Amino acid sequence: MEGVLCKLKFDKQGLIPAIVVDHKQGDVLMLGYMSRESLEKTLAEGYTCFWSRSRQKLWTKGETSGHKQKVLEIVADCDYDALLVRVEQVGGTACHTGQRSCFHNLIMGEEGVHSG
Repeated sequence: MEGVLCKLKFDKQGLIPAIVVDHKQGDVLMLGYMSRESLEKTLAEGYTCFWSRSRQKLWTKGETSGHKQKVLEIVADCDYDALLVRVEQVGGTACHTGQRSCFHNLIMGEEGVHSG
């Protein structure tokens, strides 16, 4: 496992973007950033752990809400500078606003640019 982790390209802040998707439906639930430490914790414990850029500390998804993300697979992109994390979303919602996905603010759809 150490060999694969050494291939990952963390940015200047020591972070790598992690796109989290629902393993059954395939929908994008959220985008988080992982440090090497949070990735290692994710791998060891089996639940997503991120680096909170606003709080400047490790943050395990669902630690206060109970809406944890059980990790089923982690895949690096072709450049090893982004991760795709397939999860089982426990508790139904991934977004702190109560929405299933953090991606719920429509900008453009089939009818063009959204005016709202």
